[in-house]
Amino acid sequence: MTIKADRVLGRTGVLVTPLTLGTMNFGRWQEEGESIRIIQAALDAGITAVDTADVYSQGSSEEIIAKAITGRRDDVFLATKFHGQLGDNPQHAGNSRRWITRAVEDSLRRLGTDHLDLYQAHRPDPRTDLLETLQTLDGLVRQGKIRYYGTSVFPAHQLVEAHWLAEKHGLIAPHTEQLPYSLLVRSAEREVFPVARKYGVGVLSYGPLAAGWLSGKYRIGGEQPASARADLIPGRFDINLDRNHRKLAAADALARLAEEHGLTLVDLAVAFALHHPAVSSVIIGPRTLDHLEGYLKAATVELDTHLLDRIDEIVDPGTHFIERDTGRDTPSLTPAALRRTHPTDT
Repeated sequence: MTIKADRVLGRTGVLVTPLTLGTMNFGRWQEEGESIRIIQAALDAGITAVDTADVYSQGSSEEIIAKAITGRRDDVFLATKFHGQLGDNPQHAGNSRRWITRAVEDSLRRLGTDHLDLYQAHRPDPRTDLLETLQTLDGLVRQGKIRYYGTSVFPAHQLVEAHWLAEKHGLIAPHTEQLPYSLLVRSAEREVFPVARKYGVGVLSYGPLAAGWLSGKYRIGGEQPASARADLIPGRFDINLDRNHRKLAAADALARLAEEHGLTLVDLAVAFALHHPAVSSVIIGPRTLDHLEGYLKAATVELDTHLLDRIDEIVDPGTHFIERDTGRDTPSLTPAALRRTHPTDT
């Protein structure tokens, strides 16, 4: 099964495929040979965009991609990110000019290319003035080292601030925003998606299966699904915890809804994420070639208004179940001292 690049990435005019290949697993949970086979199979199936980050497997993901796209670089819309800490040195992280100018050179070297199609701030950096970050990325565009730049998991108010600063200082404004979006994580619909559409920002959404909750394995009365993520973060996946009961009920109801319409839950989940007009492309993370085929099939599924309305009855638009599922720890809420007035000593 193949797909075509028929969706426009925001205001860039670049055509991308409905699915973008995400590579977070490569080099960590996936050995190199299998990772290369999946990347090449995705390209053979028509997928044009590949997304990674320097922090994925501490650079190994970028190096694996370089091997997989040898001789095919011109056909790939190549995206990576900076911000996460590399190694043990806390200075090797963040969104400062000092780190970005080093990080971009390291990513270019690992990816074996002289330019990046998209360079993204992996998370906001409360320690760095946003204007400094924007000025640095604007400079990289003008130097030809990157073609476009974007953000990832930035709240709506920071997206607005970024565009205001760009206009005020004569800078190129962010082109993309990457964030989690799924049947179970719909908070982006409330503020970020309207802002993205207003400013022509292309959205690359990730986590269409909500980290496995929408794989079809999470069912009421079923056993606890096993996964590497569940082992690492049991609090987000343990079906016996009270905090997860509502999410489990929603996942089960969505699975039954998919079955009623002759679909798998994966079909329903991917099609739903692609259906929102703000979303340019959905990032997928297949661990096997069979997973890749399943994603490709799901990208062809059409949802009618009645089915979308049924989804809204199960999960309210603009909502999520656990704050951490939004992909960020909101700086204004953590630590507690930031949201509380210190009591006066008496």
